[in-house]
Amino acid sequence: MKSKPAADIENRLAELRQRRGLSAAHLAKLVGISRQTIYAMEAGGYVPNTLVALRMARALEAEVEDLFRLREEPAAPQLRAEHATLLPGSEAPQPGQAVQLCRVDRHLMASVPSPLPWYFPASDAVVIHKPARYRKTDVEVFHEEADFRNRILVAGCDPGISVLARHVQPAGIELVLAHRNSSQSLKLLKQGCVHVAGTHLRDEASGESNLPEIGRLFAKNAVAVISFAVWEEGILTARGNPKGIRAVEDFGREDVSIVNREAGAGSRLLLDTRLKRARVDPRSVHGYERIAPGHLPAAWQIHSGAADACIATRAAARMFGLAFVPLVSERYDLAIRRTHLDLPGIQTLLDTLSRSSFRRELESLGGYDAKAAGQRML
Repeated sequence: MKSKPAADIENRLAELRQRRGLSAAHLAKLVGISRQTIYAMEAGGYVPNTLVALRMARALEAEVEDLFRLREEPAAPQLRAEHATLLPGSEAPQPGQAVQLCRVDRHLMASVPSPLPWYFPASDAVVIHKPARYRKTDVEVFHEEADFRNRILVAGCDPGISVLARHVQPAGIELVLAHRNSSQSLKLLKQGCVHVAGTHLRDEASGESNLPEIGRLFAKNAVAVISFAVWEEGILTARGNPKGIRAVEDFGREDVSIVNREAGAGSRLLLDTRLKRARVDPRSVHGYERIAPGHLPAAWQIHSGAADACIATRAAARMFGLAFVPLVSERYDLAIRRTHLDLPGIQTLLDTLSRSSFRRELESLGGYDAKAAGQRML
């Protein structure tokens, strides 16, 4: 059964528990969960899975529908249009390109955000000694009281995960985002280094996204696969596509140079598959060995004029105002070890995926279809 966000569900748990004369600790013992979880459910911040809901209904001699019911879902708000003044000093944005708004006296100013982080990244500690190997090291923690238990470590290459990170923050959950390609992310999940691995590895034989590769890497029933979004991937070129690049075959032209992704990246796999299909030798492609570590860094190479084309997402093209030639629509999934599914942070993440506010913001970036976000694929 697909879970609903806690905000979409009303419950009468506290009322029925008190009517039966049960303490939170007693009910927790009967159901097999913690007292804190009972309090979290009564406060409306946590929705139990099907098994816990059934046990709770039995303990309280009630039906599940007596304990939990769906709120009436409000209609999606109509987006309003306003006049804004573009902040001078940046290139004129293209239709669909994102801006940030701020009121300065009587003016609504629109600033085009930088797709690259020109600031010091958030940090919690510094490394004390250079590690002999990339496994164990000593760090000096900035905040003595921090224990980092409210965090979920996510490895992946989709910049759209940052939207999810913003939407889980009000629930007190932080996503720590580690930029890795799809193959690297799944390897980290297999090693037990991360909670979540984002992946978009398409199996050419079946046309299926992710599940065949996950089936090869993990034991049966070891991993749950949750849909994040369907996105468009294709060829990014300079605004207006001045060199008339229409297909991967054009990458073999003498006047075209590209920037590629590292081995193991889904975009690299797509490029190699299309070059093979077109019978274009990768050695004849100018820039094939030039590597950009992600969709946005690759798009930046096109925006800066360092290369003529790359394979990346429509959202990356829109962020920089680039031309986009679609090649394929594919599913970007989140792989999670089943032993982690009951973690409060993971439950919050899964609830957030089905929220309409999250889906609207993700889809506004362009090239994302989030209707199936949160749907269990495996």
